[in-house]
Amino acid sequence: MPELPEVEVVRRGLERWVSGRIVSGVQVLHPRAVRRHVAGPADFADRLVGRRFGAAHRRGKYLWLPLESPSGNDGPAAPEGTSLLAHLGMSGQLLLQQGESRDETHLRIRIRFDDDRVPVSGETEGTELRFVDQRTFGGLSLHDHAPGQPDGLPDAIAHIARDPLDPDFDEAAFHAALRRRRTTVKRALLDQSLISGVGNIYADEALWRSRLHYDRPTATLTRALCAALLVHVRDVMTAALAAGGTSFDSLYVNVNGESGYFERSLDAYGREGEPCRRCGTAMRRRPWMNRSSYYCPRCQRTPRR
Repeated sequence: MPELPEVEVVRRGLERWVSGRIVSGVQVLHPRAVRRHVAGPADFADRLVGRRFGAAHRRGKYLWLPLESPSGNDGPAAPEGTSLLAHLGMSGQLLLQQGESRDETHLRIRIRFDDDRVPVSGETEGTELRFVDQRTFGGLSLHDHAPGQPDGLPDAIAHIARDPLDPDFDEAAFHAALRRRRTTVKRALLDQSLISGVGNIYADEALWRSRLHYDRPTATLTRALCAALLVHVRDVMTAALAAGGTSFDSLYVNVNGESGYFERSLDAYGREGEPCRRCGTAMRRRPWMNRSSYYCPRCQRTPRR
């Protein structure tokens, strides 16, 4: 599943190639792709046509584009104070394609524009935004803006915490929440109400860098340990962003269909049996919440019970 760096790479692509463009047509090819839009596919399409996309934003693993009325346009569509929300799920892709290009096998939604924006390929004819999703866990939907929130934050994700790369992320509040909860450190990192954008891969990477076992109780984390953990979370995400994210298969790509390369730099995730890059001990994998946790048994000591 795409995590913060992968979603941020997609956001930057949307900002460059989609923000500022006016929607001329919408085609919903699979109703499950808009299941979170309770009014249904037809309403979803009608409310988008004629609107201009504003600046692309992200909170954790969610993307959104505020809808604006172009000057001189009295069309119907969504009222001011509405955003298009995107969640990629396990396999969702937002791709900028030429209108004449062949449809992807798992194409779910097509959004056409009334202008031409020159994509990376240099072609100019009929570019469109496509939502492709093999497993149909992701989707697009329209939502009102949360009251008092900046940047058109959709009300559906107002409960999602800020991510560690957000300049307004509150470290003191995060540490206090960890100390109050009866949970373990990896569970806390994946709790989107505490800290958003961190998934299984980057949690394992940050914990390895911090020398913390994934099952360590959060109540034992001092302020210094918590601060150090956040530093490593930010470092690994920043490095992943620079590499374009992590791609283990063809399901994660940016808006131009390009894969990320950070998997070549992973220190923990996926390295079962390989030597720890720090001490040489064989890395281990353990089942964890229907997933896997990768760790070094020497550097990341199992906590005492």
